[in-house]
Amino acid sequence: MRAASPDDVDAVAELRAVVLRADLERLGRYDERRVRQRLRDGFAPAHTWAIEVGGAFAGCVALRPDGDVVWLEHFYLDPGLQGRGIGSAVLGRLLAGCDHDGVVVRLNVLRGSPARRLYERHGFTLDAEDDVDVFMTRRPA
Repeated sequence: MRAASPDDVDAVAELRAVVLRADLERLGRYDERRVRQRLRDGFAPAHTWAIEVGGAFAGCVALRPDGDVVWLEHFYLDPGLQGRGIGSAVLGRLLAGCDHDGVVVRLNVLRGSPARRLYERHGFTLDAEDDVDVFMTRRPA
């Protein structure tokens, strides 16, 4: 992982569109332009890491501070690299730092997304859900 820069925004926006497409289509929410623009509007390089595999951009993840919690956001991994333990390793590393600092982590994941299982394996529990999003929290271990 490396610190993200403003130059990463286009690669992250494209990856987001690819990774979220199936879930957004299933939920009737996919919009080719909006899926990219929402990322561009909320991209904060200061709180974001780029994930590299073999020296190439492979994904990203952000931890955005919000009062006494942090929000895990923009966690995307190239579909060709999913299922190899990379996402779990990245998440474990970030959560270890949050545990060390005593920080509560929150996130939302699209309803029906297989990513929810990853979050549950790492200690996230359900807070609430609506027709589109599932909100989860993880307290420090």
